[in-house]
Amino acid sequence: MSTASESSTKPKKHFWQKKSKELTVEDITIVDGDMLKRAVGAAALGNAMEWFDFGVYSYLAVTIGKVFFPGGNAAAQLLATFGAFAAAFLVRPVGGLVFGPLGDKIGRQKVLAITMIMMAVGTFCIGLIPSYSSIGILAPILLLVARLVQGFSTGGEYGGAATFIAEYSTDNRRGFMGSFLEFGTLGGYLLGAGLVTVLTAAMPEATLLDWGWRIPFFIAAPLGLFGLYVRLKLEETPAFQKHMEKQEALEHSKPRLTLLQMLSKYRAQMLKCIGLVLLFNVSNYMLTSYMPSYLTGILGLSEMSSLMLILVVMFVMMPLTLFWGHWNDRLGRRPVIWGGAVSLIVLSVPCLMLIGTGNMLWVFVGLIILGVIHTCFSGSMPATLPALFATDIRYSALAIGFNLSVSLFGGTTPLVTTWLVEKTGNLLMPAYYLMGAGVIGVITVFTMRETARKPLSGSAPAVATEAEARSLVKKLRLRQQKKEAAALAASK
Repeated sequence: MSTASESSTKPKKHFWQKKSKELTVEDITIVDGDMLKRAVGAAALGNAMEWFDFGVYSYLAVTIGKVFFPGGNAAAQLLATFGAFAAAFLVRPVGGLVFGPLGDKIGRQKVLAITMIMMAVGTFCIGLIPSYSSIGILAPILLLVARLVQGFSTGGEYGGAATFIAEYSTDNRRGFMGSFLEFGTLGGYLLGAGLVTVLTAAMPEATLLDWGWRIPFFIAAPLGLFGLYVRLKLEETPAFQKHMEKQEALEHSKPRLTLLQMLSKYRAQMLKCIGLVLLFNVSNYMLTSYMPSYLTGILGLSEMSSLMLILVVMFVMMPLTLFWGHWNDRLGRRPVIWGGAVSLIVLSVPCLMLIGTGNMLWVFVGLIILGVIHTCFSGSMPATLPALFATDIRYSALAIGFNLSVSLFGGTTPLVTTWLVEKTGNLLMPAYYLMGAGVIGVITVFTMRETARKPLSGSAPAVATEAEARSLVKKLRLRQQKKEAAALAASK
């Protein structure tokens, strides 16, 4: 029997060292509801800022082509504009390599504050660049530099924001809370695209071409400052705080994995991440970045009609994203993502055929179907992707895997699809591209394990109230006792 002095010096077990039957209420993370709401809002705001820029850039693609590139071939100008758009994605993995490990070392909150201000600066600077007619070749060079700054900062944005929300959320509602990240994406895109639509309707084309196009980019500055203020007011995530406590308890005896070691150890999870992100982002950029230009440049619809159609589709997608966020907590992440991937394979060609009619009603129906399919991914991925990795490497692995996939397959979607349509003359090429993404998505989903309503890898269970914590502890102890009883019976 231990004496009092022996008991007091006995090292305390931490939750990661305990069996289920040994867990206590103190080992369970009880999430502060107000702090969770603030964390979700701050993370979603940064994503909204990023997609405000994308909405503006996509909707002004034709105008930007005329401002920054030599006149002549309109198709060449559009390709050059999307080339600058794609270039930002090529540098995103570099941003992920820098900000991901930094987020796992110094914390998610600090890095998200840095990426917020960098995004705002990059977007604001685009509005300051003189036109090609004023400074010649320097104009597209400066545009490319600004886009590279944006790409570098966003390399740490999505992975960090998704990690931040996932680690703050309770296990039972992680899907719903994570869906607000994509709700912010659509909201930011809608704000940017809506502003361009208003400017296009209110200004003569010459005025828009002269200086009106700069207005949306200037708005990035106050939005960025507000986002920075909100993020600086947040605390670090409970999961990361407990991870740092673990590091201190182990006296830093566990060395940090190098990049190559991490890629080797988590190779399977990284490939799953890349496959899921490919599915998610090809459908995303096809709809939000390529379709506005496809409708005007290829099908010959009026610019205003194209803008309004996409805006309405985005508006419909916002509540549907939250709908699937709620239901993937109930049904599971895998069934929802699998259903979206299969729908993409089956319905992409019919949707593009409807869009190709040029009839406004059928164009709208085709776009709406693609939008509904995409919400299966936008409502599920923010909770699915962080769950692939353990707490100590979550930010790093997600930032690298996500941005690598986006750079190779997502951000290049408008450029590659534009090139394919131009070279083949086949207006169904976007559908075939979407179908390919759907096939990869189906294969990837079959390799995943279900993570809905389960703790994140390497993290303590997270609940909303102390009563839930007590109930969970009781349930875990009973489960452990049944396992031990079954094992004992089998050994006899």
